[in-house]
Amino acid sequence: MVAFNLNGKAVSAKAEDGTPLLWVIRDELKLTGTKFGCGAALCGACTVHVNGKAVRSCATTVGSVKGANVVTIEGLSPDAPHPLQKAWIAEQVPQCGYCQSGQIMTAAVLLAKNKNPSREQIVQHMSGNICRCGTYNHIVAAIQRAAKEA
Repeated sequence: MVAFNLNGKAVSAKAEDGTPLLWVIRDELKLTGTKFGCGAALCGACTVHVNGKAVRSCATTVGSVKGANVVTIEGLSPDAPHPLQKAWIAEQVPQCGYCQSGQIMTAAVLLAKNKNPSREQIVQHMSGNICRCGTYNHIVAAIQRAAKEA
């Protein structure tokens, strides 16, 4: 059993240490906001926070998060919509929506470090997250809006 904190609550995973964190979150702990995209840490759909850093949960083993603080999209702002979530709606970012939780989780790390990022900084920071629908301009606009409103 691997014990860690998930969205502010202590949890224990029964899965073997080498099991991808993604599958523990989705299948064992039943939080389905984190998505499977590529399984190779290339697309960003599975992004969660581990101790405040954005990580790809498909390539992070549950054993490596023992004692860590893990946050999923469900725990990003448990009491009210996060400024990024509000901006995502206002800027009409989602089309299919599949990658959006990973996009938001990646953007949240940027705004935690840099309260007023430039367009270039946003594009650079978000470059590892893929959106097959191509809503990149909307994503940038939403991050800029969230930065102003936060």
